[in-house]
Amino acid sequence: MKCPFCNNPDTKVVDSRSQEENSAIRRRRVCEKCGKRFTTYERVDTIPITVIKSDNTREIFDKNKLINGMMKSCNKRPVTMNQIEAIADDIENTVMNRLEKEVDSKELGNMVMDRLKEVDEVAYVRFASVYRQFKDINTFMDELEKLLKEKNRI
Repeated sequence: MKCPFCNNPDTKVVDSRSQEENSAIRRRRVCEKCGKRFTTYERVDTIPITVIKSDNTREIFDKNKLINGMMKSCNKRPVTMNQIEAIADDIENTVMNRLEKEVDSKELGNMVMDRLKEVDEVAYVRFASVYRQFKDINTFMDELEKLLKEKNRI
């Protein structure tokens, strides 16, 4: 790190401390040449994830949209807010840890459905009915039949 006072490239760290709930590190430094002290902060720089919508428009990934959609599906169901947030955190971590910085909205929807299916089948069917835009009762019944077949295999 270059000294901001004399531009000397040799500085020494004399103290390091975690800041902002361990999301940053504060470092006190001293210049080897002029002896002046200064502070630097080190933070993780994340690249935002872009969601590719079904009409090929793009928007920034928003975990709150996932949570809101799941909350509607889980209304009056025995699913806690902690479970919904854990699902959203899991999906966010999965997407952030990928090499690609774009994700298809269909893939996000499938991730939500897979996780909701494990937590509450009614919430899963509710989410699927909106997400997959069930056109009629037959489409709804087809999804229920698939769910029952999977359940009987287990």
